[in-house]
Amino acid sequence: MERVTDNVFAETKIRGCNPAYVVTSDGVVVIDTPQLPTHAVKMRKEAESHGEIKYLINTEYHVDHIFGNYYFKGAGIVVSHIETANNFMTVTPEINPYTYAYEAIPSDDPEGEKIWPDEETYFKDPNRPTIVFDGDATITCGNHTFELISTPGHTTGQLAVYVPEERVAFVGDTIFNGVQTWLYASDVHSWLASLNRIKKLDVDYFVPGHGPVCTKREVDVQKAFLLEWLTAVQTAIAKGYSKEETIKSIDFGKRFNVDIGQEYMLDHVIEHNASALYDKLKG
Repeated sequence: MERVTDNVFAETKIRGCNPAYVVTSDGVVVIDTPQLPTHAVKMRKEAESHGEIKYLINTEYHVDHIFGNYYFKGAGIVVSHIETANNFMTVTPEINPYTYAYEAIPSDDPEGEKIWPDEETYFKDPNRPTIVFDGDATITCGNHTFELISTPGHTTGQLAVYVPEERVAFVGDTIFNGVQTWLYASDVHSWLASLNRIKKLDVDYFVPGHGPVCTKREVDVQKAFLLEWLTAVQTAIAKGYSKEETIKSIDFGKRFNVDIGQEYMLDHVIEHNASALYDKLKG
């Protein structure tokens, strides 16, 4: 894992989110978990080499941030926003997150097949959050403070985890750095407000949900891209375009690739983003 500061480690080069951990004087705090089983097991072992895991914080409920919780059972207290807890691995008519997580195994983690739980076993105890809250919260662990800041937009329960002692914030999918942004069921206007909020943090580094570790500059890049999405879809609606015509008019696929392991989904992401935003704006 990449060493961001003396006590902060993050993994930005595997499929899924960017999981991370912080070493304190009284144990380790993990932020999000790898989707891929062998990486989850490896990360837990590495984190525990620095001390006992005291907390595991999930920044959102999408499967790439939470599936690996299963491999951290018995290691620390799981913490999240109440909306993340309410939507944790929820099966809907649109998606079964368990099935979606498995799609990555043959291509990105074939060894993970050996430790992949069957669906019934997994859902008996996926290691859900046990401390939940609404709004903001603060956790202390040893000589470190973890400010859990509500940043709704990408999801309703989105969190940023600000560690002032390290001048680092783990902002989850509020920033997609250098890769295609996934809108889907997002509230873009809330997302823009959350970007304004995290820009005020006194940090040297942001650990984004996807892409390399970055600085505050990427807040403005993310804001600009979200505004471009809004403008493109609003313009299409103003011209009287149908949803299908709107989707065809969007050409953001050339701007960024999709993150590691999902490059093949580029057209799908663009189409789904445009479709979801069209429905929201028309609604």
